[in-house]
Amino acid sequence: MRKNYSAWILMAVMAMLVVAIGLSFLFGADNPVPWILIAVLIALPFVYRRQAEKGQLRWKDDYSVGVKAIDDDHKRLIELLNGFQTAYRYHTGDDFERKALQELVDYTRYHFEREEKMMAEIGYPDLEAHREQHRAMIAEVEKFQEEYRQKGHEALRGVADYLNGWLIHHINGTDKRYSPYFEQAGVR
Repeated sequence: MRKNYSAWILMAVMAMLVVAIGLSFLFGADNPVPWILIAVLIALPFVYRRQAEKGQLRWKDDYSVGVKAIDDDHKRLIELLNGFQTAYRYHTGDDFERKALQELVDYTRYHFEREEKMMAEIGYPDLEAHREQHRAMIAEVEKFQEEYRQKGHEALRGVADYLNGWLIHHINGTDKRYSPYFEQAGVR
């Protein structure tokens, strides 16, 4: 089993820095070494956080489909996906991983139902093809869930990558196609 030890390494480095700072003050407060080490100690969590966030999705206004309710759902899906990625990446435990994945899947189903209902209300002509993409995505995620039940943590390796790619491609491609229909219907 592969675990991400980066948080432990960060804590160990910070502990060593604290010891080094204490020892370097033995040479006097006018010595620049402890002050440099203090600056490094302060900067380290910020650098670590920035590095940890690299793989996270961030909402961009370019993703907007022009319908507030759907945009809000997409923002929530991105938050849940990022939470799931964190649970997987830092191997927070089976319960937390399972909960994060289930919450993501449940909200995805809710969003798909709501989006499809809204498309039906405005008479979106490509609703059935859109619905089929939703079904295919849910079927794929259900395969991941079943594999997770059987194999555990390592089965989740490709889930986040699949969901990241699928979500952004779906929003920027398929979902944007219905934007003019919602605009024409006066739905914002």
